[in-house]
Amino acid sequence: MELRHLKTFRTVAEKGGFSRAGEELGYAQSTVTAHIHKLEEELGSPLFDRLGKRTVLTDAGKHLLPYAKEMVRLSREAAEIIGHSEAPAGPLRIGAAESLLVYRLPSILHEFRKRYPQVRLELYPGQCRNMRTRLKEGEMDLAFLLDEERREPELHTETLIREELMLVAPPGHALAGRKRILPSDLMGQTLLQTELGCSYRTLLERRLKKAGSVGQRIDFWNIEAIKQCTISGLGIAYLPRMTVDRELEEGRLIELPWLHQGDRVFTQLAWHKDKWTTPAMAGFIELVRERIRPGGTDMAGKQ
Repeated sequence: MELRHLKTFRTVAEKGGFSRAGEELGYAQSTVTAHIHKLEEELGSPLFDRLGKRTVLTDAGKHLLPYAKEMVRLSREAAEIIGHSEAPAGPLRIGAAESLLVYRLPSILHEFRKRYPQVRLELYPGQCRNMRTRLKEGEMDLAFLLDEERREPELHTETLIREELMLVAPPGHALAGRKRILPSDLMGQTLLQTELGCSYRTLLERRLKKAGSVGQRIDFWNIEAIKQCTISGLGIAYLPRMTVDRELEEGRLIELPWLHQGDRVFTQLAWHKDKWTTPAMAGFIELVRERIRPGGTDMAGKQ
């Protein structure tokens, strides 16, 4: 079977339709259809069902998809090896939790671009669970995770920075004078939260559930929005210190003395154990290690 047919198959599966796959690949819909028919003939089984306007994988298609993704990935890596030799060049696909992309990575990305201008950086914000999956499926080269420490057999994971978490509020908040804030004290308070699945939101919810404490909650998809709404008095928030350092220094936010101040998450760098380490990946990993070793600057350092 031809690689281009597998690429077309993978794209139809990801985009959910023949016309959208054609737009993505620059093919006419008839070409997409021909590629899929050819694969179906070779395999002796239909790969998609057309259910009204929806295009869904058959069982055979579901079995083929991971193999197609892996074959496309390997062909891309082979092209990079042959085409670029040992000089870092080509794409480098990096996933990162939003808070790390905003508050930890800018200086590293800036330095990497200066060292390796021929590398095309592709950055993808996302949640840790999704990034781990994309690493396993070969859709990302590296991922910066902000999570509790956990090990998965398919991934190599390096712990970089221990991140402090804190409960913050605007000055003058009703809880500001307490010597210690218990989970029960948050009953009736408005919590401004990151999206479902965020590691530190999960930690807080675990503490509150254990204590039987339930408050009003407003979900956000952006940490800056959470901070501004907290400053305005809409509620309180549970965030990594790195995201609120400036606001604490300026007095626009205060730290509340949360009972579980010892809870932490960790900035971690991960990649697939079996993935060939391209020169671009090796250069990036080396730079990260330089920035966090004793005597070096961490990832929050100035450019």
